[in-house]
Amino acid sequence: MIQTSSPHTFHIPVMGLCYTVDSPLKVARFGISSVASIIEDDMIEKMRKYHSEKEGILFQPITATEFDHRAKRVTAYLNLLDKIVAKQIAELKNQVFNEGSDIEKYFELLPDENEVKNDYRKMLTTKNMIEKIDRQNELRKKIVAGSIDVNIMSKVDRTNVNAQGEPLPAAFADAVAAFRGYANSTLNSSIVFSAGYNPRLYSFIEHYPDFFPDENGIIKKKIILKVSDYRSALIQGKILAKKGLWISEFRIESGLNCGGHAFATEGELLGPILEEFKTKKTELAAEIFKISVDVNAKAGKKFFNEIPELKITVQGGIGTFNENHFLLNHYNIHGTGWGSPFLLVPEAVNIDEATLNQLATAEPDDFYLSDASPLGIPFHNFRKSSSNQERRRRIESGRPGSPCYKKFLSSNSEFTEQPICTASREYQHLKIQELKKIEMTEEEFQKSFDEITAKECLCEGLDAAVFLKNNIEFSHGLKAVSVCPGPNLGYFSGVFSLRQMVDHIYGRVNILNKRYRPNLFVNELNLYVDYLKKEISKNILSLTEKKSKYLLSFKNNLLSGINYYLQLIPEIKNQSEQLVGNMKDELLAIEKSLQQLVIPCVK
Repeated sequence: MIQTSSPHTFHIPVMGLCYTVDSPLKVARFGISSVASIIEDDMIEKMRKYHSEKEGILFQPITATEFDHRAKRVTAYLNLLDKIVAKQIAELKNQVFNEGSDIEKYFELLPDENEVKNDYRKMLTTKNMIEKIDRQNELRKKIVAGSIDVNIMSKVDRTNVNAQGEPLPAAFADAVAAFRGYANSTLNSSIVFSAGYNPRLYSFIEHYPDFFPDENGIIKKKIILKVSDYRSALIQGKILAKKGLWISEFRIESGLNCGGHAFATEGELLGPILEEFKTKKTELAAEIFKISVDVNAKAGKKFFNEIPELKITVQGGIGTFNENHFLLNHYNIHGTGWGSPFLLVPEAVNIDEATLNQLATAEPDDFYLSDASPLGIPFHNFRKSSSNQERRRRIESGRPGSPCYKKFLSSNSEFTEQPICTASREYQHLKIQELKKIEMTEEEFQKSFDEITAKECLCEGLDAAVFLKNNIEFSHGLKAVSVCPGPNLGYFSGVFSLRQMVDHIYGRVNILNKRYRPNLFVNELNLYVDYLKKEISKNILSLTEKKSKYLLSFKNNLLSGINYYLQLIPEIKNQSEQLVGNMKDELLAIEKSLQQLVIPCVK
């Protein structure tokens, strides 16, 4: 187990199933925290084999027939990451401060205002060799690894069955087994719960001591909740507090200006959401703390004597140093997440060469919000991906849908006793046959057909890049790559080193392409306006009173958000007058178009 406390003000969020699955091995030794998905145990087992052999460590396979194999695979893989990163840190500390060395890189990457960075600069300018060596030895003591964090998407929690097809107990469901794998690992880090509340999953956390403070007030395994607004943070925070648990961080993610699955708010925008956290953070911490204290007191457990630190971080669509700096300082947050741009940094993530080249030369229109996810949640997609191309080829050949082997997203029992996946060939064949029996126009049929066949196999597609990059054998021969960047990637072109990307984040270089880029708040607002227009169009022929009220509330929240941003503009002092002026003009233009947008009233 290694101690971690990142000196950086940003982290690399989870991306897909494979893109950040071993990012800790690439960036943790430089003090950078990253998040790995742990839901897909077959891919994790292959990665454990790959890295064990690479490091000369004996690999003993955990087969799918072994009892509790999912949790055991996750534990074994995370322990391996912990062991390798500890070794990397030990080697780093013993390196000589030569140009191009990893130890030099560690300090060069630090933010300029970091105290350790200042100590490093002093060492560089020291002329006396004895004093210089002393300073170098002191610097070695200050090296810490970035956190090896993990992510569980709470909604991916399929109930598994035994060899006889009988449901296994809840402890063996996908998300719960993955959680247990993390809980039993040697890691000293955080687990990120995303995609909402899962009561079955949450009920298991309180049974593991590592999620509670020890006698020194240290929590070995911290909880991070990824949320879209203050209300969801308060609700979920109180639920876990009633189990005696402390939330160490609320990670706010833009509802639409992010990668992967998109969880749109009811028109509530990132700026106003951050403002609410800023004004209510103390109240939030106090309320959750009181509940936790009472629960632990009744159970006779030791807890914190005073309210511990509650971190607030934000991610989704951040693209410049000025935006990053403004968010950190104006909203008093602890850090930011930079996801999609790191898909252009092969040093930091798993990305196959073909997909990397496609992303590096992509146009903004190549990124879009799709209906590709079998979960029925809007999903950021990439038009040029080989998975998207494969999906269209299957449709053209008259065999839409994908073979389904992993079944992580099998949740539809419309036609079968056992749930199947809506991206599967089986489901799409049955659904299209049903469609053919319904009387409808050719246009109506095509619309329904397109909705059915829009689904992609994400279980295989979000795994494929890591196998291609590392020449690892595919289990089922499905090599098409799914990739899910946020639209912010349209403002980055090229392939970058880790140093280039980190220097961009900290304002030391600028690697944006030449396309005009509105402020991140305006970008998100435009995405919400487009989303609202699609929702109106989708529901116009079957509009109910409830839906009409929802759409009107959505519109009013957007208008309220625009008003907030117009009042915020004088506070944005770290950007040019032209950019600030553009932001005001863009907000006023969007406001005018929204006011003219008619939402039918249904009573």
